[in-house]
Amino acid sequence: MANRRRRSTISRRIGRFRWDRRALGLLALFALAVAGSSWLRAHPEHNPWAPLDLRDPLGMATAGKLAALRDDPGECRAVLERSAVAYEALDPAGEGECARPDRTRLETYPLAPDTPPVTCALAAGLELWRDRSVERAAREILGSELAAIEHLGAFSCRRMYSDADAPWSEHATGNAIDIAAFVLEDGRRISVLGDWEGDDEEARFLREARAGACDIFATVLSPDYNAAHADHFHFDQGGSWTGACR
Repeated sequence: MANRRRRSTISRRIGRFRWDRRALGLLALFALAVAGSSWLRAHPEHNPWAPLDLRDPLGMATAGKLAALRDDPGECRAVLERSAVAYEALDPAGEGECARPDRTRLETYPLAPDTPPVTCALAAGLELWRDRSVERAAREILGSELAAIEHLGAFSCRRMYSDADAPWSEHATGNAIDIAAFVLEDGRRISVLGDWEGDDEEARFLREARAGACDIFATVLSPDYNAAHADHFHFDQGGSWTGACR
């Protein structure tokens, strides 16, 4: 009888111990959840549920949020407004494979010789790239502020590689832009064609600008890709080559 009572007491103690461990485990998980929630609120760039603001640092959730804008121009323009980016929403244009229902022109972006309308997702990427990559690299590597970014065009109703059987280019819907050079406030002009090769500060600046673009755009092509890109960077927000950086 005494042995049974002893075993019963031990069993109850073991049961309580197991319950205490489960309770402590649940409390620990709750504490971690609270701490994680607080951390995400303080770091919206890592929070996939926080609204995208282009003024936030780049984070783990930025690329996914940018990708979600490709098929949602309305939400994309809400992001531009939230981020205090001045833009103009233009009327749709074109037809067929070259229809452009989403035509967004950045109003204060330093593009030259003009500021062409592009898709809103591309516009958001350009704003983020200038602010987070190009201007910083110009100051840190070249010791000057950025004055202008020269481009070779955005919209072009054509297929890729000028091949009649090739897929349609992202340029056909204004979802791509070709960047040729950068003009600094001190008067220097850094061109992809003339300054890509070598290891001087101009070449390092261009490589930093390309590396920064790879964190933002779906496709980034440079002179390292092929001879057709010897004089420019190609950026687009298409879904077919997501993550291409060459």
